[in-house]
Amino acid sequence: MSTVDIWYSSSSEDDENTNLRLYRRRIRDAANPLEYDTQTFIANYRLSKEAFLEVLHEIDGHLQSGTTRQAISKVNKLAALLRFIAQGSYQLGIGNEGIVGMAQSTLSVIINEVLNALESTICPKYVSFINTEAETCATKLSFYEKCGIPAIIGAIDGTHIKIVSLKKNTQHLYFCRKGYHSINAMIVCDHKRKIRYVSAKYPGSSHDSFVFNMSNLKAHLETEYQNGMQNTWLLGDSGYPLKPYLLTPYRNPADSSAEQQFNKKHVLGREIIERCIGTFKNRFRCLIGARGLHYTPEKATKIIHVCAALHNICIKYGLSEPTPPDVYQDNDDNEPEDDPLEISNDDSPLGANPHLLRDEIARSIMH
Repeated sequence: MSTVDIWYSSSSEDDENTNLRLYRRRIRDAANPLEYDTQTFIANYRLSKEAFLEVLHEIDGHLQSGTTRQAISKVNKLAALLRFIAQGSYQLGIGNEGIVGMAQSTLSVIINEVLNALESTICPKYVSFINTEAETCATKLSFYEKCGIPAIIGAIDGTHIKIVSLKKNTQHLYFCRKGYHSINAMIVCDHKRKIRYVSAKYPGSSHDSFVFNMSNLKAHLETEYQNGMQNTWLLGDSGYPLKPYLLTPYRNPADSSAEQQFNKKHVLGREIIERCIGTFKNRFRCLIGARGLHYTPEKATKIIHVCAALHNICIKYGLSEPTPPDVYQDNDDNEPEDDPLEISNDDSPLGANPHLLRDEIARSIMH
């Protein structure tokens, strides 16, 4: 009797697995994401159809072409990756839903393939700190009209991206001040909330100032300063060091002083990066801390960088931020880390005192 029971149970389970595979294949073969109406397409994949086709064109040569009737098309491969990062759900849930129709193992392989293709193509093309002269002028004007501080070319801030898959011997490095494991991603944006620079390779225990000091952005800014670009600044909160090219707020300014007025204007200018990070995480919900990225830090870094490039493509096509009921809110992201000691030019050969530069700007905007 027990042998028969086991035989019938095994057969029933095999039938269910076969039916599930056939169901997924029917969905995948019948589905053409580009046949969705515009609103549904953007809700599912975050890109418009025009933006989707542009991205597909960029990565076409980097994706494998199937040779069998059951092979997954390049359109469906890109759609699966976009659905995954937009939804922020588990691979198994994404694969089983009626939009994607793939086994978790298949979806995992496709995510790796498409991520690699996107990182090598759209990331260097769509995330760049290098601006044209017209772009720089437009950014400076926009920031000046908003906050009254001249010559601002962007705002900088860090945000923690929760991760789960960690080796025991490195877990302590990724435990952040918010009480979970994360990557501390440093982001710079312009006046359009376009991400101009992203560094997402340092663990959550790293201080914002450390991430900045270790970045190639710092080296680039110092080189530009030495080459004569000495009239432009980034805005950063008190978690960053004061530099001749990076303005941070005063600590404990007196009431009604020029320093206090400067800080108020500084906050107005820095709002743009907080809104940028909020939009970034709302758009790609795999970045929201409620679930976290269940991947190695290296793969999580890749996902963050790809999401930044896709965010900029959304801005290029004028796509608005998604606003479902569970809209991203994380007020802790807006709180600077403990203030580092303000550094002047002791650690760099720039030959300028950033305190005096900031004082001069503070006095000038009081008039």
